[in-house]
Amino acid sequence: MYKILIVEDDSTITAVLKRTLEKWGYEAETISDFGRVGEEFIRCSPDLVLLDISLPFFDGYYWCQEFRKTSQVPIIFISSASDDMNLVMAVNMGADDFLSKPFKLEVVLAKIQALLRRTYTFGTRRDVLRAGDVILSLNDAVLSYHDCRLELTKNEFRILSILMEKRGTVVSRDEMIRNLWENESFIDDNTLTVNMTRLRKKLEEIGLKDFIETKKGLGYLLSDRPE
Repeated sequence: MYKILIVEDDSTITAVLKRTLEKWGYEAETISDFGRVGEEFIRCSPDLVLLDISLPFFDGYYWCQEFRKTSQVPIIFISSASDDMNLVMAVNMGADDFLSKPFKLEVVLAKIQALLRRTYTFGTRRDVLRAGDVILSLNDAVLSYHDCRLELTKNEFRILSILMEKRGTVVSRDEMIRNLWENESFIDDNTLTVNMTRLRKKLEEIGLKDFIETKKGLGYLLSDRPE
């Protein structure tokens, strides 16, 4: 499920967009405090941003530049000002597409779907894995959960990467060992247990108790609803 952040101060437009996106299977988040857009962007870690130009405090051009300092997430500007100058400005600031108000919802959906396909299907690896509110950055091996950030060791990162990529599927101990230590001629089964125990303890310290479930005789499975 792709997560889309809607940065729009018109509550009516925001509600319509959110309802439509969720109807089509997307996860949609909105901004309530426009003085904290940057913080909300980092917390949300969206797969795509719908960004209005006219906003309280700082305009969409400013936030687009801020987002581009740390992320290449797809950005679609939405604005009632549809002249060529605004379109050129949007592209120069790093936007990927532009929507003029008033817009048709089918056009919004078409642009979103096309941009997501171009960004995440054709050979471009996503830079995060997500399980509910748990976000794993593939760039710096950092796990985020609400306001907590957890730096992971190489093996901890690999364990979580495997489990999050195969979320909803039990991963056997043998498969985990092969993925973690494929170049080793022999690994004691206890090595995986030690690494898993250490990782679970770190996860519990940030509020993720029982995030990794043990299926006796089968392997490991991520919790559907991390608490």
